Amino acid sequence: MTHRDPAAPGLARLTALIADETRAACLLALLDGRAWTAGELARTCSVAASTLSEHLGKLVAGGLLAEERQGRHRYVRLADERVAHLVEDLAAQVAPDAVERPRTLRQSGAGAATARARTCYDHFAGRLGITLTAALTDRGLLRQDTGFALTDAGLLWFDRAGIALDRRGRRPLARACLDRTERRPHLAGAAGAALCGHALAAGWCVRIGSGRAVKVTDAGERALSALLGIEPAALR
Repeated sequence: MTHRDPAAPGLARLTALIADETRAACLLALLDGRAWTAGELARTCSVAASTLSEHLGKLVAGGLLAEERQGRHRYVRLADERVAHLVEDLAAQVAPDAVERPRTLRQSGAGAATARARTCYDHFAGRLGITLTAALTDRGLLRQDTGFALTDAGLLWFDRAGIALDRRGRRPLARACLDRTERRPHLAGAAGAALCGHALAAGWCVRIGSGRAVKVTDAGERALSALLGIEPAALR
């Protein structure tokens, strides 16, 4: 006699939550790491506010989203980093030829900008994320041979660059996250978050519009060239 795995009911509930196009669109939009209002998500997902409210209730109840209220505004965000990695990893499994092609020049431009450089929850993804990961690895600051791990030189590099690493929590310092567009792993974990947060705060990168796309500034090109030897052309 076989016994069903006790994790089966929970897994079924989780996959059922994600197995809806509107809820999936919400989760993907929230990968930018920010809190969104219900109205903003409704417009992004092209559904009525009343319809979206029902979906958000299910995602909050299921533990995938966290909810905050400020006055009459309701904000939602991804519950934590684990949810972000789950969504990104699942999205990375979608075959490129199964993704809907852009219908307008505006959509095509937005897609190109997102593929070039974007945030993946709280770290960089796209070609920018891959370029940073490769530069850290090539300079002996990051190891990828047995999973992602910062070397002693890497820890020293973060200190000397003035990028504060959170070493107190349970979160790993370095974690591989499969890049959905590049199909290679980029740096996540506390180190990825610290680098991304510092780059945005220092003006090395700026967000483009209301989505996940970012752009490396002239100051960012100079800083990343000095710190990691990255050619400016690789960041454009």
